[in-house]
Amino acid sequence: MTLHSRGNDDETRIWQGRGAEGAGSPREVLIHVYHALQEKGYNPIRQIASFIVTGEPAYITAHQNARSMITKLDRDEVIEELVRYYLANQANSPTD
Repeated sequence: MTLHSRGNDDETRIWQGRGAEGAGSPREVLIHVYHALQEKGYNPIRQIASFIVTGEPAYITAHQNARSMITKLDRDEVIEELVRYYLANQANSPTD
């Protein structure tokens, strides 16, 4: 993980994630983890959200290798994928 700054604290910093080799894309991993949690009877949304907030892998089942897969991702990559998906879908929807 690398955080680049141009030396001035007032400037925007640029995040360059470390990436994860062999984990698959964040989208693919999230879908896989979602289904693994669902198969085991957990609330996938609550479990994934808890993992993202805390970083605690115990929120993710080991079923179907889900825990191993999601811990290979940088949590920032997961958040970026969620924000990207949310905003892409909101751009095409009427607002409340």
